[in-house]
Amino acid sequence: MSIWELLLAFVVVVLMLVALLANVLVLMCFLYSADIRKQVPGLFILNLTFCNLLMAVSSMPLTLAGIIYRSQPGGDQVCHVVGFLETFLTTNSMLSMAALSIDRWIAVVFPLSYHSKMRYRDAALILSYTWLHSASFPIVAASLSWLGFHHLYASCTLYNKRPEERTQFVIFTGVFHALSFLLSLVVLCFTYLKVLKVARFHCKRIDVITMQTLVLLVDIHPSVRERCLEEQRRRRQRATKKISTFIGTFILCFAPYVITRLVELSSVVHISSHWGIISKCLAYSKAVSDPFVYSLLRHQYKKTWKDIINKILKRSSINSSALAGEAHTRNLPPLNE
Repeated sequence: MSIWELLLAFVVVVLMLVALLANVLVLMCFLYSADIRKQVPGLFILNLTFCNLLMAVSSMPLTLAGIIYRSQPGGDQVCHVVGFLETFLTTNSMLSMAALSIDRWIAVVFPLSYHSKMRYRDAALILSYTWLHSASFPIVAASLSWLGFHHLYASCTLYNKRPEERTQFVIFTGVFHALSFLLSLVVLCFTYLKVLKVARFHCKRIDVITMQTLVLLVDIHPSVRERCLEEQRRRRQRATKKISTFIGTFILCFAPYVITRLVELSSVVHISSHWGIISKCLAYSKAVSDPFVYSLLRHQYKKTWKDIINKILKRSSINSSALAGEAHTRNLPPLNE
């Protein structure tokens, strides 16, 4: 193995381990907290978490083996199953992010009617659509034998080995990425930009009230005034940073891989296998960033994790106290001595 292949294998191992750990933490928070389970977005996050976990235990290990052995790991049947899962899980995760953005759009733009427009039944219907949508493309690809080991990405994915079917495969691949990556990106941009517009409007209203209050309070200390103005700046930047993170991570992780897949179809531009694997690793990195972007960095999940840790520490403290008490009792002399 070359130094590049060793480095890429190391990156895949790190991505796989971090994705497993982070998504398991999200799953533990979901199972522990009744408040998180009651919230409708929790269903979308749970679906996204399962997609990321399955990606980490199915597609990532075979890509690691493909990098190490430079050939297809396992038999054709295993590769076809993993390729089917990879196509399904990637599409499902993209659509889950779009569903989360729709949920935020309804919650922010239509707050008074949110509970009537986004119920558990509505979320279940959206998830049903994402599953049907995500399953349709790998089913078609499997029926046409367009799943296999692709050396450019060292992974089991969409792949056509028959030159006579090249035109059909190009059309299929273009439609697939248009209705998965592009559709999800359009939904993300539309919904989050609407959310940003509402957030900026509310910030302006709060800023006006704050400035009027500061003008009326003539005797206010300069440090208090400065803190108020600093909080205004933070408030204006907070929504922009969050929305930039949602859209930016989606583009950064998926766009290089999708563009590489489309450029590859032209058969004019030569694509290095190292770049193919790097673009695949960037797509895998979404399974690492999602738990932090959508869950673990939020206040509710932080609080849940603190509760879980405190409960574990308290239980261990009680157990150690009980063992110490038992040892002390054993060392006491008998009463009749």
